[in-house]
Amino acid sequence: MKRALLSVSDKTGIVDFARGLAACGFELVSTGGTARALADAGLSVTGVSSVTGFPEMMDGRVKTLHPAVHAGILARRNEPGDLRAIDALGILPVDVVAVNLYPFARAAADPDAAVESLIEEIDVGGPTLVRAAAKNFRDVVVVVDPRDYRDTLEELQRSGGPVLDYRLSLARKAFRHTRSYDETIASTLTAVEVAEGRLRRRAAPAEALTPETLALRADLRGHLRYGENPHQAAALYAAGDAGFGGARVVQGKPLSFTNLLDLDAAARLILEFDEPAAVVVKHMNPCGVATAAALRDAYVTAREVDPRSAFGGIVGLNRCVDRTTAEAIVSTFIEAVVVPDADDAARAVLAAKKNLRVVLADFASARGDVRLDREVRSILGAILVQSRDRVTEAAGRWTSEAASGCRVVTRRQPADAEWAALRLAWRVSAHVKSNAVVFARADRLAAIGAGQMSRVDAVRVAAMKAEAGLTGTVAASDAFFPFRDGLDAIAAAGATAVVQPGGSVRDEEVIAAADDHGLAMVFTGRRHFRH
Repeated sequence: MKRALLSVSDKTGIVDFARGLAACGFELVSTGGTARALADAGLSVTGVSSVTGFPEMMDGRVKTLHPAVHAGILARRNEPGDLRAIDALGILPVDVVAVNLYPFARAAADPDAAVESLIEEIDVGGPTLVRAAAKNFRDVVVVVDPRDYRDTLEELQRSGGPVLDYRLSLARKAFRHTRSYDETIASTLTAVEVAEGRLRRRAAPAEALTPETLALRADLRGHLRYGENPHQAAALYAAGDAGFGGARVVQGKPLSFTNLLDLDAAARLILEFDEPAAVVVKHMNPCGVATAAALRDAYVTAREVDPRSAFGGIVGLNRCVDRTTAEAIVSTFIEAVVVPDADDAARAVLAAKKNLRVVLADFASARGDVRLDREVRSILGAILVQSRDRVTEAAGRWTSEAASGCRVVTRRQPADAEWAALRLAWRVSAHVKSNAVVFARADRLAAIGAGQMSRVDAVRVAAMKAEAGLTGTVAASDAFFPFRDGLDAIAAAGATAVVQPGGSVRDEEVIAAADDHGLAMVFTGRRHFRH
C-alpha cells in the first residue's frame, strides 16, 4: 500500500484531501491534532508513533524526527541500495507528504506574546519533513498549501502518477514555504534582547523596518503586458493577499506596469476618505477628487474637475459600484477602475466596454495593515526603504484649530467651509508629485499644480488648468513656502485660505503675506513630499 504522511497546522481541506488519498489506496499516517481530525471524520489513521516505535515526546517537541519516517521519505526509488537499506529495517516508503507549519507569524504578530511562548511556536519536525520530501521530489509529492490539494489528487489519479513538472513545482513552493518561515523567525528574534538574564521583546519599529539584512520574498503573480513602455518586460510579484496581492481583474485586457502604478496611486488616495468618494488619476497624479452622498455624484464631480485629463484615466472608488455609477463610468473613455466590488447590474454595464479594465480590491483593511508599512524602491545598484506615509493629522474632521491639531498662524481664522476644504486639499496634496500646490472646495478638488520645480509655477499651472476658476477655493502646499511669492500667487488666483507644513526660515514673511491678502493660513507641522 502507498503511504501518505499528513501533519498540518492549517487544517483547511485536510479531511477531504485525506479522504481522496484513501480512495486512491493510500495508508494515512498522521500526528497529534491532524490524526484526531481524520479519525473524527471516520478515516482510518496510523499514528506516527506506530511507525517510529516511540511515543511523542516533550509535549510534542519530538514526533516525526526518526529514521523510520525520514528514511521512508528520502529513499530514492531508482537506487537499489536505498531500497535494500529501508527493506532490511522494515521501513516503508512515503509517497506523499502534506505538511504546513506552526503559525509562528500569527503568534509573533501579538505584541504581548512572551518570548518563551514564541519559541514553542518554532516548528522543527515540520520543516524537516518538508525539506526531506522536497529534496526527493522525483519520488515524493510534497504539499504545503491547502489550495493545491485538489490538483494533487487529480495528478495522483493520473496513469503513472504526477508528472515531473508538477512534482518540481510543488518542491519549489515547499522550499519557499520553509524559507519564508525561517525568515519570519529570524526577523522576530532580532527584536528579542537579554535583560537581567531574561529574554524579552523590545518595541523596535525602526529596526523592524530596517533589519540588518533585508530579505524580500514575493511570489510571481503574473507577467504584465509590458513595463512603462512596450519594449520593457514587466511582472507582478506579491508576498500575500494584502493590497494588490489579492486584487482580481474581472474584465479587460491584462494590466501593464503603468496601469498598476496608476491604480496604486488611486487606491492610496481613495483610502483617505470614509465618505463616498471618487478619484481620477493620470500619470500617478490625481486630476479629479470629489465626495458626495451618492457614489455616482462623487464620480461625475471628480471627472468634471479636469475632463480633458480624465480622458483615458484611472478611477478609484470606495464603495460597491451600482448601475448608475457604472453608466457614468462608461459614458467616456476610462482606462481602468479599482473598486471594492460591483453589483451584477453594474458588471453588466461595465462589460459593454470590453477594453475597460475592472479591478476588484477592497483596500479598507490596508489602513492598519503593518505588512504594508515598508515601502521599497530600487535605484541603480541599491535599494531604498522607507515607512509608508500616512496623513494621520487629517484622519478626523477639521472644524477648528483644536479639532484639527493644526496651528492657525494668521490673524484670520478659517471659516467652517474653509476648514472642510483645507482638509480635503491637504489629504490630496500628500498624493501629488512634488512640488505640489492643490486648490479645492469643501467637496471637490478644484485644480492641481503637480511636479513643478517652483511653487509659484505650481500655482500658475493650477490656475491655467482651472476651467471654472479658483475664486473662493483654498490651497494646500505639500511643503513650506520658501518665499512670500507663493502666497502672493495663491491670493492672485482667488484662494481665501492656505494649509502648509510651515518650518521655513522665512515663515514670518510668508505669514505677513497671508495677512496682507486677508488669507487664513494653517500650519500642520508635517511635510508630505511624494517623489
